[in-house]
Amino acid sequence: MSETVLLVGGGGREHAIARSLADGNATLYACAGNRNPGIISLADGFETLDTTNTTAVVSYANDVGATLAVVGPEGPLAAGVADALEDAGIYAFGPMQAEARIETDKAFQRRFMQEHDIPGCPDFETFDDTESACEYIDEYDGDLAVKPAGLTGGKGVKVIGDQVTPEEAMAYLHDSDYDRVVLEERLVGEEFTVQALVANGQLRVTPAIQDHKRAYEGDEGPNTGGMGSYSDASLELPFMDEDDYHEAVDVLKATVDALDDYRGVLYGQFMLTADGVKVIEFNARFGDPEAMNTLPVLTTDFLDVLVAARDGNDLPKLTFESQATVCKYGVPTGYPTDPEAGAKLQISPENAGDAILFYASVDERDDGIYTTTSRSFAVVGLGETISEAEEIAEAALSVAGEDGLHMRHDIGTDALIQRRIDHMEALRN
Repeated sequence: MSETVLLVGGGGREHAIARSLADGNATLYACAGNRNPGIISLADGFETLDTTNTTAVVSYANDVGATLAVVGPEGPLAAGVADALEDAGIYAFGPMQAEARIETDKAFQRRFMQEHDIPGCPDFETFDDTESACEYIDEYDGDLAVKPAGLTGGKGVKVIGDQVTPEEAMAYLHDSDYDRVVLEERLVGEEFTVQALVANGQLRVTPAIQDHKRAYEGDEGPNTGGMGSYSDASLELPFMDEDDYHEAVDVLKATVDALDDYRGVLYGQFMLTADGVKVIEFNARFGDPEAMNTLPVLTTDFLDVLVAARDGNDLPKLTFESQATVCKYGVPTGYPTDPEAGAKLQISPENAGDAILFYASVDERDDGIYTTTSRSFAVVGLGETISEAEEIAEAALSVAGEDGLHMRHDIGTDALIQRRIDHMEALRN
């Protein structure tokens, strides 16, 4: 049976999903609030709409005769798009609104972990008024991570002792006026993510990836949606061992066991500490940029996973090319605090060399493609080693140039990875 798949979302993550599905036998349609030229070039049809508008998404799904849907971003999941598609008789690979709370509500996330004895949960407290949260910060013996309970696009967390002082953290809460906030012990170590494809009580895991949230080289500057990421040719990363990876997988398994009928992607963001693996947070969808590391090396047909999930069958085993990947984002100058839109992109699929080009938030005009105020594009290099993959990605960035753009050139470099290795060795010793 041929499948007609609707892809919801228009970022770099969704471009990677579209590329993965376009390689198979699916008829692909997509909808998003922005017109991503990479997705449009792969899809049989594209509709510009508000992806948090459940009525609009379902209407378009019905118009194209969708038999499956993939919901990419967290916003539509929080809005209940997967629920609405399910009610319309269209299977959506993405959690229902209630299960998506594992990402969309960080207070729920921590209480869920506590109630179900999910390993790796740090000490935490939740607050629904700013003054109580500030009192806790003032009295706490140690450093804390300050997290708004809701969605903030990866940019809302402030870490005392790293990014801010206790006084600055309290001022941040007063200025932001969040309804609810989670305060938890600061975790020290190396961050990594493991993503799992989940359905029918089963999960299939992917290689570990390290994302880079900070805007500037050397892990300096404000948090962003992610400036780039890398994976190794093995399941684990150079600063990890196999036991560390499997400890993270065990956390994901325990979480899936505790969630009722979860389906879609469960993304675990972990901190490898001197005391083992701790959970920074869960996401209910592919990571961005992590999808761009994972899907290009996935040799299992992604469509087969979707069909098995819908039909209630065992999920196929995931296989991957034994290749390392390095992803580097090009973002507008000034991103994320004061981004300057309107720079014309010089890079294209034709001149990106051996790298894969993924478009994210761009403005396509008659005379070319221009930056907006969000992340613009990513280049991904694949190689036998991280170093080889990094060279491919960096060569593509050299074509893009620096005019109106900012990149982190240190992602995936030998020097950066050696610092990660040295850091973990020092912590463990």
